Amino acid sequence: MSEPRLARPEEAPALRALVRAAYAIYVPRLGREPAPMLDDYAARIAAGQAYVLEQDGALVGALILENEPDGLMLYNIAVSPAAQGQGVGRRLIAFTEAEARRRGYAVLRLYTNELMVENVAMYGHLGFTETHRGSEAGHRRVYFEKRA
Repeated sequence: MSEPRLARPEEAPALRALVRAAYAIYVPRLGREPAPMLDDYAARIAAGQAYVLEQDGALVGALILENEPDGLMLYNIAVSPAAQGQGVGRRLIAFTEAEARRRGYAVLRLYTNELMVENVAMYGHLGFTETHRGSEAGHRRVYFEKRA
């Protein structure tokens, strides 16, 4: 498996398909598509915010990273359903932590929908601290941060 790298413009359709597949499990639970399923991946790639991880020529993981004034925001992390349980998510998180440090940030932030209970538990297990809960754009969110 390669290291995560910036996504290329021609990969926007594959990136969108990977995210849609990864988040499809949550549609029945949320009653609608989660925000990452609706994102503009061509724009994310053009802005230098999209990273992908390949295995055997196929995209197996993706990240959307946003610079904020006082920290790096992990806006989206997605793992292909076929690659889940193989350490891809941990590898992406490790890359994100290193990228935050490389960019000079001391804090890494993320949020997830509170109904994505697996994610809420996983982020705690990965060393993130829940900072608060709130509602944004009609979504109930759980916010986390971690020292980079």
